[in-house]
Amino acid sequence: MTTPQEVLKLIQDQEIQLIDLKFIDTVGTWQHLTLYQNQIDETAFTDGVPFDGSSIRGWKAINESDMTMVLDPNTAWIDPFMEVPTLSIICSIKEPRTGEWYNRCPRVIAQKAIDYLVSSGLGDTAFFGPEAEFFIFESARFAQTANEGYYFLDSKEGAWNSGKDEEPNLAYKPRFKEGYFPVSPTDSLQDIRTEMLLTMAKLGVPIEKHHHEVATGGQCELGFRFGKLIEAADWLMIYKYVIKNVAKKYGKTVTFMPKPLFGDNGSGMHTHQSIWKDGKPLFAGDKYAGLSEMALHYIGGLLKHAPALLAITNPSTNSYKRLVPGYEAPVNLAYSQGNRSASIRIPLSGTNPKAKRLEFRCPDATSNPYLAFAAMLCAGIDGIKNKIDPGAPLDKNIYELSPEELAKVPSTPGSLELALEALENDHAFLTESGVFTEDFIQNWIDYKLANEVKQLQLRPHPYEFYLYYDA
Repeated sequence: MTTPQEVLKLIQDQEIQLIDLKFIDTVGTWQHLTLYQNQIDETAFTDGVPFDGSSIRGWKAINESDMTMVLDPNTAWIDPFMEVPTLSIICSIKEPRTGEWYNRCPRVIAQKAIDYLVSSGLGDTAFFGPEAEFFIFESARFAQTANEGYYFLDSKEGAWNSGKDEEPNLAYKPRFKEGYFPVSPTDSLQDIRTEMLLTMAKLGVPIEKHHHEVATGGQCELGFRFGKLIEAADWLMIYKYVIKNVAKKYGKTVTFMPKPLFGDNGSGMHTHQSIWKDGKPLFAGDKYAGLSEMALHYIGGLLKHAPALLAITNPSTNSYKRLVPGYEAPVNLAYSQGNRSASIRIPLSGTNPKAKRLEFRCPDATSNPYLAFAAMLCAGIDGIKNKIDPGAPLDKNIYELSPEELAKVPSTPGSLELALEALENDHAFLTESGVFTEDFIQNWIDYKLANEVKQLQLRPHPYEFYLYYDA
């Protein structure tokens, strides 16, 4: 469906009773409002549906709380998890006083990033392909009270359960770092992942694959095809929604938290990206790894601005439990062909220029995808416009470099606080184009410092699970 009229016709033809309007808040959580079907007409797709924005994190004060959510007809799908026939539609946010798009709405910011790319003349389409990993647990308990603080996660696949009486214990448990990717019965999650993948397909997400991931304890990944910036972010939100709700159906729980388990791999969101114009890919060329000069400059922009970028692409304190030296996460700010120890990998994609892309391996799925993709695109455009040299590639296993060699390679910030400090000092690449506003950047920094960094300094470690488990 591409027009409001087609959506309204579907509502009548399918006897849809309820319309569920979904929008994303600043930090990346889907919010929703459900209306009876007769409350939606063509004006909902232009003027929007009113709601109270004062209770949304990082948005409006109570004295200016009225806002409207504008329905995007391209995002309509029948929700498979509702008992009564319900049509879900993704929305962007407008200011009802002015009729302007709200400059703190992440989906609006993503659209401004695409508009900026077009106005720059460099390209007309930015493709993104996120790979979000997650854990499936049987149980997740955590608490921080006046007299105790703890967290407890459990999975039937957990290596720690090898001696548990499971009446009976059949012993098939992936050992630490050995979950990639043995067959059943060691991989006990095949059927649930299949249902997740096929459910996504029914909702219009172009699916590709699924598999177990490296960690013990039920780490998994599903794959969908790359898409244009906003549709890729929409698909990622559907991805999260489907995975969590299918898991709930099976009596399980899912988290995209970057580092829920100590001593094993964390969950990242490696993000493939490229720029096209007039239907032609612009990252293919005759430079290193088959890249174009434009692609190398794009890499230069990502590397230069990476410390600031991570405040948006890795926005939780838990993100920096994953981004630590000595583990699998790419903390080294270098680029290389087919090299997963570098923060930017150029996949070995063959000779087809349409497949030429780069993969930024730092991000994780606690990020808001609309903001993360927009920020990465802005950094890349800055690299192209200013011809930023990415330096020489590092075609070595960076994990095996000597301390002297490693000291010459820049690394990611060691904490969210340091990343926010970098963003404070380096955000002109986000704001000069008008994609992000100074108001948004300062609000983001203030919110993160006051509500996450400070709160975790005041409370012990389990509070981190309270903040980020439902990412």
